[in-house]
Amino acid sequence: MTCACQQAEKINKYLEPLYEIMKDYEASEKNLIPVLQQAQEEYGYLPEEVLKEIAVNLDLSLSQVYGVVTFYTQFHLEPRGENIIRVCTGTACHVRGAGEVLDVLKDELGVDNGGTTEDLKFTLETVACIGACGLAPVIMVNDNTHGRLNAESTKDVLDKYR
Repeated sequence: MTCACQQAEKINKYLEPLYEIMKDYEASEKNLIPVLQQAQEEYGYLPEEVLKEIAVNLDLSLSQVYGVVTFYTQFHLEPRGENIIRVCTGTACHVRGAGEVLDVLKDELGVDNGGTTEDLKFTLETVACIGACGLAPVIMVNDNTHGRLNAESTKDVLDKYR
C-alpha cells in the first residue's frame, strides 16, 4: 500500500463516527447545529477535517460552517480538557478574591485563561457570573460548584480532579 492510501485509510477511520452521525440528516442548512453538536460531543471539539466533511455532506460552504461555529460559544475549534474549570469573575467573587483563585489555578495548571493543559486533563476559563454569589469566590469544575475558596482550598479542589 502506498503512503497516500494509508493516509486516506486513517482519515476514513477517523471520520467513521461522523458518518454515523450524518446518516440521520439530510443535506440542509437546518441540520447544521445538531450535526455540529453531535460531532463535538463525539470528538471533544470540532477539528478542521470534521468541519470540511460536514460542509460537504450538508451541501454548505466551509465558510458557512465556520461562521456558525465561531458565532456560538458552545463550539470549540481546539481540543479541550477532560475537566473544564470556570472561575467566576463577577463582582462578588472579584471582591472576595477571585483573582487569587485564578492565579493559583494558572500556577498549578501551567496555563493561562482559556488554556488547556498538555495532557488534556484541564481547560481553564473565566466567566462573568456563575450565580452563586453567596459562596464567593466560586469555581465550577464541570458541573460541580466549589465556593468560599482561598489559595489552599483551591489547590485541594484541584487535587480531587487530578
